Amino acid sequence: MHEIEPFYNWRHIYVAEEDPKSPFFGRVYSEFEYSQAVYNYYIHPQWDEFGSRTLYLKIIYTDYELGYAIIEMIGEWNDAIENDIMTLKRDVIDVMMGNGINKFILITENVLNFHSGDKDYYQEWYDENAESHGWVVALNMSEASKYDFQRKKLDRFIELMSIADWRVYKPYHLFRKIEAAINNRLD
Repeated sequence: MHEIEPFYNWRHIYVAEEDPKSPFFGRVYSEFEYSQAVYNYYIHPQWDEFGSRTLYLKIIYTDYELGYAIIEMIGEWNDAIENDIMTLKRDVIDVMMGNGINKFILITENVLNFHSGDKDYYQEWYDENAESHGWVVALNMSEASKYDFQRKKLDRFIELMSIADWRVYKPYHLFRKIEAAINNRLD
């Protein structure tokens, strides 16, 4: 796991730690010191800790004019024990929503597994986004995690999509592709 880095090909156009509106503004990273781990497996030091012991993320792009953010995740999403959705919602998402972000693309291909808890924070996020015509998409969730996510009917709040080659897109084009898919489902 220590070799899985957050996607870095957009760093020339956006860096979360240099964005004054980012919850991670001012963070300093080591390229050589591995201090964060998911269980006994160290992860790359570029991932951001946000209060969960098993789930980490990286905001890889934010567009305040169009109101969207692309967030890559790694680890175990555990709402049953860690209540990761609450921590994510309060410490990251609420800050971003306060700055006008209402469309979220969560790249979840490195989320190893998902353990559900209650639906309250998903419902809250969905309701707040609905007021501003926003949405949340989990992109490329593993089949096992997707199964657990759907079994708890959380896909009513977070749209599940797959785009295998998302890395070939520029952020704007990825956003437009996902937005078009969502709009087609609503029509």
